[in-house]
Amino acid sequence: MSKTQQRELPAFDWDRADNKGFGSGYSDAERNRMLELYDNTLSEVKEKEVVMGTVVGITDREVLLNIGFKSDGLVPASEFRDMPDLKMGDEIEVYVENQEDPNGQLVLSRKKAKVITAWQKIQKALDEDLVIDGFVKRRTKGGLIVDIFSIEAFLPGSQIDVKPIRDFDIFVGKKMEVKVVKINYANDNVVVSHKVLIEKDLEAQRAQILNNLEKGQVLEGVIKNMTNFGVFIDLGGVDGLLHITDISWGRISHPSEVLHLDQKVNVVVLDFDEDKKRISLGMKQLQAHPWDALEENIEVGSKVKGKIVNVADYGAFLEIMPGVEGLIHVSEMSWSQHLRNPQEFLKVGDEVEAVVLTLDRADRKMSLGIKQLTEDPWTRPELRTKYAIGTKHKGVVRNLTNFGLFLELEEGIDGLVHVSDLSWTKKVKHPSDFIKVGEELEVIVLELDIENRRLALGHKQLEENPWDTFETVFAVGTIHRCTIISKNDKMATLELPYGIEGFSSLKNLAKEDGTFAEVGETLDFKVTEFSKDEKRIMLSHTKSWQEKNEPVKEQKPKAATAKPASTSNQSDRGATLGDLDALAALKEQLEGRN
Repeated sequence: MSKTQQRELPAFDWDRADNKGFGSGYSDAERNRMLELYDNTLSEVKEKEVVMGTVVGITDREVLLNIGFKSDGLVPASEFRDMPDLKMGDEIEVYVENQEDPNGQLVLSRKKAKVITAWQKIQKALDEDLVIDGFVKRRTKGGLIVDIFSIEAFLPGSQIDVKPIRDFDIFVGKKMEVKVVKINYANDNVVVSHKVLIEKDLEAQRAQILNNLEKGQVLEGVIKNMTNFGVFIDLGGVDGLLHITDISWGRISHPSEVLHLDQKVNVVVLDFDEDKKRISLGMKQLQAHPWDALEENIEVGSKVKGKIVNVADYGAFLEIMPGVEGLIHVSEMSWSQHLRNPQEFLKVGDEVEAVVLTLDRADRKMSLGIKQLTEDPWTRPELRTKYAIGTKHKGVVRNLTNFGLFLELEEGIDGLVHVSDLSWTKKVKHPSDFIKVGEELEVIVLELDIENRRLALGHKQLEENPWDTFETVFAVGTIHRCTIISKNDKMATLELPYGIEGFSSLKNLAKEDGTFAEVGETLDFKVTEFSKDEKRIMLSHTKSWQEKNEPVKEQKPKAATAKPASTSNQSDRGATLGDLDALAALKEQLEGRN
């Protein structure tokens, strides 16, 4: 009972007391009045509530608190470790766990009172959008742990500041103002933000910057983020993009080559979209264009040195000074006509020398050449003698086309071998049937045109034309043993002696038994037509048996000296012994040439 409550009780009348016992002299009405006065001095206390208590006793193990109940409550001294200066009379919030335990003692808890009070304060901070003080205890995955009202709250890394934070450790152990943005009672989880405080401060600043923004305006900013295509710069609450092509007049592959995070830079406003709040920035525009500093003595024909900064399908770019580049087209890299991929000749980083072919200072364009550093092989005086008509050479096949192949005799000197000039005997439909790219081929010069840089070559001309001999061997009316190698809807192709081909119409494949010869059969065929110029021999199997009763001599080569046999001794195929000897000799001669 407090002193104030004691002063409010009426004075006790000792004269009315008797010896029957203390208080026995009171009437029932007076006793009831006394009990009522006593009950009024006590507070109504409910369990599971937070109430205020006054410290009335302190020991090493416990703290005695009066909450206005009929008995005082005890709280372990360990719950007051955060109050080293605790003294008598201090008022403390406590939680009523039990009005009376088995020992009749009032059970209180300061720890639970702190938790309940803290959650009430956190809820109030969320409802009323209050700014509260927190203490950063430690960092965790993705953010920081902040103590607010003795409750651990999570501060995501994205909510620390308006700019990306790369080192969370610098905030550990420091106080920080935050706002509660989310409460999850099921998991006892609280999320706070420091960024929202900064954003409000920056909103007015952002609006002012956007209102005063103009093209050409120079601003100072801090690099907050870096990507492959550029950097984002904080202009004081507003972000702008500095594209990689606007960082430097020279070529760079990544912004990190010249810039770094958190660096302060001066930039110029190139363009901005007020609705989308997009700002395009430039840094190289603050410097004079390198073309303006290009030496005056550089002109067409001048030799320049530089470094290859880019290689494309059509050529390579040579940087002769930062921001000044020239294109070396693939056709200007080598006198050879077969350089198709510039990467076979140059690569990024190569330091090379080149000759200026064209120069336009107004449009800031320059074309360069490398092959001009060496002599044009077509201008050499000995070319007419070296590649005179009839001279023989060896070259490498560089390209195949439907009409022929291109042969490189030396670097820059190419010649064309037409498909018709590959073989006397074989009908070559495509050069790939005869030779492959990269293989060597021996040729003879058929035509030389230095002015137009044209060289016509032939391969079959290295040998004599066997059709001069074939004219006597396969004379019209002679019969030969042939094999059918293919057929189509009109013609059959035959393999004749000496590896040449002949042709027969389908109707001329009729056999004596009424059937028609098929592919793979070897039969006698009679020559019906011979064309030396067109290199074509037409034959017929049908005529070979229809006219077998008519004696026909097979003509022998002109070079043969054997005496002709009489028609009566002619074989069924119409070939004499002398003819056979001549054919054998011709076959050996042709095989030796091949």
